[in-house]
Amino acid sequence: MKILANDGISQSGIDALEKGGFEVITTKVAQNQLENYINEHNIDAILVRSATQVRQELIDACPSLKLIGRGGVGMDNIDVEYAQDQGLHVINTPAASSSSVAELVFAHLFGMARFLHSSNREMPLEGDSRFKELKKAYSQGTELRGKKIGIIGFGKIGQEVAKIGLGLGMQVIATDEMITSAPISLEFFNGQKVTFNIDTVDKDDLLKEADFISLHVPAQEDYIITSDEIEKMKDGVGIINTARGGIINEVDLVKAIESGKVQFAGLDVFETEPTPAVQLLMNPEMSLTPHIGAATIEAQDRIGTELASQIIALLKN
Repeated sequence: MKILANDGISQSGIDALEKGGFEVITTKVAQNQLENYINEHNIDAILVRSATQVRQELIDACPSLKLIGRGGVGMDNIDVEYAQDQGLHVINTPAASSSSVAELVFAHLFGMARFLHSSNREMPLEGDSRFKELKKAYSQGTELRGKKIGIIGFGKIGQEVAKIGLGLGMQVIATDEMITSAPISLEFFNGQKVTFNIDTVDKDDLLKEADFISLHVPAQEDYIITSDEIEKMKDGVGIINTARGGIINEVDLVKAIESGKVQFAGLDVFETEPTPAVQLLMNPEMSLTPHIGAATIEAQDRIGTELASQIIALLKN
């Protein structure tokens, strides 16, 4: 059986699949060439991340396909229900990259709370000539300990964010349309374990109380953060989005930063990827990364081996 890993797969995943008797092809095929490639090579399974689209037209045109795999959580680039209705297996790896995304949330938070995003630009340019001025400019940082982190979307990634927040001594508040309560277990290097039970709250209550807000919801038809929601937030709030572009109204966010209502934002995802709006890229109060939430060596290894084990279980029976 042939598997096309069109957006790549870790070597550990390749090894596991080949050991299971599959041929793994890692050629990157352009979207408009996918149909021809899959049919010419009689591909049984296609593995994607966020770049490749697997829509109804492609599914209809490629009768050899038996499985679609998404390396990661969100499956908004796949017509999941249609594929399943046609008898295809559709799989993803919801837990594999949760820790990586959660750590990136705090990379942005730590950096913004201590102005690292700006200091790292200014020091190479003027650190020798304006050292004292820069020191003064960046000496009003804030600590995360004791602050309230509000988590919108309390699934696997949101819960990993909660773990780090609790470990830092933060107060964790969360909201979720489906989850009313979740046990958050912190496991330490020496085998000790502490479990906290977090009850979710109403979204409006979270918006009013949180010092920092982190978003962890799937792609939405409408914005979940607009000027209306921002107005309810604390003055000087920090907002982090490592979930999906298009869940924050970016125009409203920029206006709120310019007015001082929002102190800073950390964005890993953008409404117009892969060409983010210039007003975001040029804003000095934003910490920006190019959609790398799940892109750690460890996460990609976990994603590869988890996909492999699911594929072997489904297609070898």
